[in-house]
Amino acid sequence: MAPRKNAKGGGGGSSGSGSSSSSSGSGGSGGSGSSSSGGSSSPGARRDTKHGGHKNGRKGGLPGSSFFTWFMVIALLGVWTSVAVVWFDLVDYEEVLGKLGVYDADGDGDFDVDDAKVLLGLKERSATKPTVPPEEAEPYPWMEEQVPEGTGPQHFEDEVQEEIYSSLHETVYTEHDVPVPPAEEHQEIPPETNKKTDDPEQKEKVKKKKPKLLNKFDKTIKAELDAAEKLRKRGKIEEAVTAFEELVRKYPRSPRARYGKAQCEDDLAEKRRSNDVLRRAIETYQEVASLPDVPTDLVKLSLKRRSERQQFLGHMRGSLVTLQKLVQLFPDDTSLKNDLGVGYLLMGDNENAKKVYEEVLNVTPNDGFAKVHYGFILKAQNKIAESIPYLKEGIESGDPGTDDGRFYFHLGDAMQRVGNKEAYKWYELGHERGHFASVWQRSLYNVNGLKAQPWWTPKETGYTELVKSLERNWKLIRDEGLSVMDEAKGLFLPEDENLREKGDWSQFTLWQQGRKNDNACKGAPKTCSLLDKFPETTGCRRGQIKYSIMHPGTHVWPHTGPTNCRLRMHLGLVIPKEGCKIRCANETRTWEEGKVLIFDDSFEHEVWQDATSFRLIFIVDVWHPELTPQQRRSLPAI
Repeated sequence: MAPRKNAKGGGGGSSGSGSSSSSSGSGGSGGSGSSSSGGSSSPGARRDTKHGGHKNGRKGGLPGSSFFTWFMVIALLGVWTSVAVVWFDLVDYEEVLGKLGVYDADGDGDFDVDDAKVLLGLKERSATKPTVPPEEAEPYPWMEEQVPEGTGPQHFEDEVQEEIYSSLHETVYTEHDVPVPPAEEHQEIPPETNKKTDDPEQKEKVKKKKPKLLNKFDKTIKAELDAAEKLRKRGKIEEAVTAFEELVRKYPRSPRARYGKAQCEDDLAEKRRSNDVLRRAIETYQEVASLPDVPTDLVKLSLKRRSERQQFLGHMRGSLVTLQKLVQLFPDDTSLKNDLGVGYLLMGDNENAKKVYEEVLNVTPNDGFAKVHYGFILKAQNKIAESIPYLKEGIESGDPGTDDGRFYFHLGDAMQRVGNKEAYKWYELGHERGHFASVWQRSLYNVNGLKAQPWWTPKETGYTELVKSLERNWKLIRDEGLSVMDEAKGLFLPEDENLREKGDWSQFTLWQQGRKNDNACKGAPKTCSLLDKFPETTGCRRGQIKYSIMHPGTHVWPHTGPTNCRLRMHLGLVIPKEGCKIRCANETRTWEEGKVLIFDDSFEHEVWQDATSFRLIFIVDVWHPELTPQQRRSLPAI
């Protein structure tokens, strides 16, 4: 086999030469060896050896020809070894390069001379951070972590996503009184960053096997692929696009070249905030998976990324089809089934999502990701007690995707509802892991640095004119509310977010997410005219303005609002003398007719109505006073 390879590679001459040198070297070695270790008993021989000479009087040491012979033997052995390694594919180059990547000291994505210089102290380490490849990004925008919201421009899909997440509110997040905002307010924090991994089993879970992206042909053009990829990782996106497009033109059946082109288009879409470029990337990811001889890992990465970007654009149905295709191709991969379950949740199809997670748990009963999502669905279906063990065991598993604030939120809430005192232990753990601002303040969509306290005075808010106007006109506001109650009871809609343990609680909304409801305002025209003068409330896109009526025997579970970006005002309109109270954090207060209470509803609050007649209040949400005008304009609606 090896000689045939040499002939094929033009190495026949080398073979002959190597044979000749080898026999010559053998002779030279024999001559030398007989005098040094041949076992001669001649005193003369031993003396010659001791003094480094020969019997014929020549100076000792290796002859020049022998030195050259050994050099050639060693060189040819190296050549033959290299040929054998390449021909028989003895080395997994992807794995080797992956290991060398650990020593990538200058952040350019590979190990080269510059990295060696850094490691030897001949060059300073680069301060730039290596770019994270898109395929490593977390794929579930609906499960985003709580981190500070930025004040910079929003991503280009915000408007589309606001509508998407509004629909999700109705079908998935039944525990919140508002829809989930776009994922772009947050950065995904991988679960591993918040957990200790001293346990060897946990460390094993965290390790990820490097995917194999090159088929045999792509290994032959690896240098060209690496050069183009280096441009992409260095942020030279336009040049990288050109480089990969040229590679696709030269090698149209190269999966890795086409995948690089898709990644570049993906990056370019983000840079230019272009939906059109992103659609092109989505199509290119599909082309990768459609080529012949595509490595399995590359098929998975391409289709998973295609699904993620479809979700990013709001193409939930298309994303679901892609996920279904992945599960069809890799039916034994439970992680793909878990992704499919998320796809159904994004479509609002809780029943099919539930079936998927049941299937996963039948095969892998300890799958933490499936457990937390299955528990999440059970709680959304009001199967409170049943949801607890799944949420609890799922979080405790430490599996990727389980250390999410929403799961701590719902586990604690479920425990509170069944009277389990461990609820605050989980809230405390959620706070320690960075999901909640405090045990009491558990909103998930926050701007860091805002003043946080349960109760506020009008002076502290800076909205004293609004408070004065509400208190001065409280009877007008009350009368219009009572008129609507008497003449059109259908306008007061029951609270439908599963916040009541018992009782009757309805609301009549005038403004929602900063949008005026003109039809509703026809029923309370003077009240709406009064409020039009105060943009801090009518323009609060993270709040509402509404009447709220609560009948005797009602109890509202402890709960928190979704964001720390607003404060909530309650104007008392019809308040029974006894039996009505509200707790926010650890302080309980009562309403007074014609007076405003102000609290931060991102803190836990609870309401009791144990009077003998109805209670009517007017709720007015306002922006948190420390938000800048730019933040008020740019924060997506809730």
